[in-house]
Amino acid sequence: MPQYLKKAHGATGVNGQANKPTTSNVPTIVSGVIEDIRTNGDAAVRKYSEKFDSWSPSSFKLSAAEIEAIIAQVPEQTIKDIKEVQTNVRKFAEAQKESLKDFELEIQPGVFLGQKNLPINRVGAYIPGGRYPLLASAHMTILTAKVAGVPHVIGCTPPIAGKIPPATVAAMHLAGADEIYVLGGVQAVAAMACGTEIIAKVDFLAGPGNAFVAEAKRQLFGEVGIDLFAGPTEILIVADETADPYTCAVDILSQAEHGPDTPSVLVTTSEKVGQDTLYWIDELLKLLPTAPVASSSWASFGEIIVADSMDEAWMLADEIASEHVEILTKSPRDALNKMTNYGALFLGENTCVSYGDKCIGTNHVLPTRKAARYTGGLWVGKYLRTTTYQEVRDPEASGRLGRLCGRAARAEFFEGHARSGDLRAANHLKDTYDWIVESRKVE
Repeated sequence: MPQYLKKAHGATGVNGQANKPTTSNVPTIVSGVIEDIRTNGDAAVRKYSEKFDSWSPSSFKLSAAEIEAIIAQVPEQTIKDIKEVQTNVRKFAEAQKESLKDFELEIQPGVFLGQKNLPINRVGAYIPGGRYPLLASAHMTILTAKVAGVPHVIGCTPPIAGKIPPATVAAMHLAGADEIYVLGGVQAVAAMACGTEIIAKVDFLAGPGNAFVAEAKRQLFGEVGIDLFAGPTEILIVADETADPYTCAVDILSQAEHGPDTPSVLVTTSEKVGQDTLYWIDELLKLLPTAPVASSSWASFGEIIVADSMDEAWMLADEIASEHVEILTKSPRDALNKMTNYGALFLGENTCVSYGDKCIGTNHVLPTRKAARYTGGLWVGKYLRTTTYQEVRDPEASGRLGRLCGRAARAEFFEGHARSGDLRAANHLKDTYDWIVESRKVE
């Protein structure tokens, strides 16, 4: 039976929805903005940009000259770091794409079935920038789309404190964005999804955001595709008695600083590790520059759970189904066999969640709110449509399929389907059908 050393006040425990948005009028506000932009286009976009971001430039779209001038403001080391991180992301994304194969199979003599992976034609990538300039989201959304072969990617990022974020623009440009707009919030997402006089309608939206951006994507899903229904970021650490409590504390707070509603959970088989982690979190919060956010998150949504055994720890971890799961045990690779519900695993003390967020190369757009039970995160495959084709070259094979189709369709009372099959059987195998005889008399 698990013991809670600290329980989340904003949740109901491991099965609670700890990160449910608290702003009850979000759907209504978002719906109104979307419909206004759908009706009034760029005028509405500008109105909401002025209202929500105090931002109304002559053009939201950056020209090639403006992009060049903005990137020139970015420190040389930052540019080098962006390029190195994007090299990592590109290598992993290319390997993912290589794992997806087109093929053609002769399933029976004269009958050919095939599969093709076709990139989406137009993608809109939202790069958040409210509390922090999230450069890494440009790598994860834009670069991955370009590796998939998407011919046109639009990137939108909000101004930060009324200014263009130079490093974010550099990351978007180096990732391969075909158009860059300094435009944020619901107005950016709605403009890309609905299309305006200036911003062309996209087929797919990717990228994280706040509760309003997430709700906009939810409401627009179906009209366009989306990567994930994303909530606040999450971290779960699974630790045994060998884990370093100081490391547990540092890594928990690394995610808690994302926002005031970030679930940060430690499941450990050692009460001492749990108690010491609790101590170090309190101590580290006294020194952390982002403590105002991290402390709020930890107070409301942080948990420390002591499990009776590693088997119980693995069970609890799968119930939590966290976005990020860091394994600090003597045999971290056991998680690959013991766990099934997670967005991404980080195995061993050398591998922190922050590596996945910022630089290691795997994609950081991952499932939250227990969605890891049924989906993975953003990857090359999300930007591809796996399509099929079929061709029956052999007339006799077509006739045999026609007979099978007729029987199968009539078992479901689909007479029109059955007759499509009958026709091929009649044409190629000389079968006789009353309905064909009767209909031919009309001629």
